[in-house]
Amino acid sequence: MKGGGLLAGMEMYFPSFRITAAMASDLSKIDQAKGFLEGLDLSVEWVQQEEVRILAVEAHASTHIEGSQLTLDEAEQVLAGLSPEHSSPDDVRELINWRQAFDFVKQQASLPVTAEMILEILRLLVDGVRGGSAGPGEYRNRQNYIVDQATDQVVYTPPPPGEVEGLMEQFVRWLQAPSKLHPVIISGIAQFQLVHIHPFRDGNGRASRLLSTLCLYRAGYDFRRMFTLSEYYDRDRAAFYRAIQGVRDSGMDLTGWLEYFVRGLAVQLFEVKRRSEDGLRADAMARAHGLNQRQRQILFLLLVQGTAGIQQVERRAGSANRRTLQRDLACLVELGLVTTSGATSSLRYRLV
Repeated sequence: MKGGGLLAGMEMYFPSFRITAAMASDLSKIDQAKGFLEGLDLSVEWVQQEEVRILAVEAHASTHIEGSQLTLDEAEQVLAGLSPEHSSPDDVRELINWRQAFDFVKQQASLPVTAEMILEILRLLVDGVRGGSAGPGEYRNRQNYIVDQATDQVVYTPPPPGEVEGLMEQFVRWLQAPSKLHPVIISGIAQFQLVHIHPFRDGNGRASRLLSTLCLYRAGYDFRRMFTLSEYYDRDRAAFYRAIQGVRDSGMDLTGWLEYFVRGLAVQLFEVKRRSEDGLRADAMARAHGLNQRQRQILFLLLVQGTAGIQQVERRAGSANRRTLQRDLACLVELGLVTTSGATSSLRYRLV
């Protein structure tokens, strides 16, 4: 689809791109994964464990891209209501803010996207942290620049502040207009365009990824909320930034970015599908051995985590005390489902 990009005086944003063979193939894989996940009869315990894991992975990756130093384990602790030792208060607050913004996105998933909605996402993200004193809930009123931290060189100069409100109005009209585009394409365009306009002093990257998620949810592409966008970007941030900058280098043609975006979602959903198949097998194992609810939770935890210590088991096992959980773990070891490694004082558990 061809269009004029960001042209002054136009009433609506018109993205420029084409659907390539690679993009069409990945879109087909995404639709197949969607149908597969919707048809699965997954246990409640498995889905709950996977949702907790995915929430932590996405929150950690999205904030890590923007400079947070929290580890994934520390992010899990924060989301569980704990305070990791030696962690930056700002990093902790940013993660909590991300969770609140994500909850807001889930609540808005059935509504049309509005400028006020995007502003509220931003306000929640920067409340009480860097960027929180720079007009949260408002568009920026001064010029900002994107600087390569390695070279200290300006790599992108966003539109002047006087153009931001008009560009956002055009963009939001496009998001609200009826469209025959695939929802995944709309989601990818939305993520890029918010970053390109860069309407806020801070928090643009995190807000753009949440907006992208919101677009998917609105179209019924929530994949049972068991997927993460940011993990793919965080694995190779250089490739992520190249894909974004490539749009500007190619005269605002989004084709390369959309190929990257669609491929990333397809890769993530392949992993979701594989984990879900593992979940079905683990559920069958739990039934075959007559495991109680706590033991089932432990089994699913080890499946999604790979390995865990007693502290992680405690965080996920509700109100059960450590002695009870250790008995459950010993039972799983006796049944040959779980094995241990490490010293007695710091045992790690994993599925056989």
